[in-house]
Amino acid sequence: MKVVVTVMPKTSVLDPQGAATAEAMRHLGFTNAGRVRVGKSIEIEVDGQPDEAKLHEIAQDLLSNPVIEDYRIETIQ
Repeated sequence: MKVVVTVMPKTSVLDPQGAATAEAMRHLGFTNAGRVRVGKSIEIEVDGQPDEAKLHEIAQDLLSNPVIEDYRIETIQ
């Protein structure tokens, strides 16, 4: 089984990497791009059923900065 943790900047936080990516996309001819947000995706392979509470603890305390980032956990069979 695989667990994917997606970490993104909060919508209220400026994302300079996203802004730079959007500008680079415009320079490359992709002119209809709106707001771009850059985050990270962490894939975790687990044996058996994952402990949801422990995954949330790890995502909040290790994989993200809760002050400026939100996370989402997805389990893939």
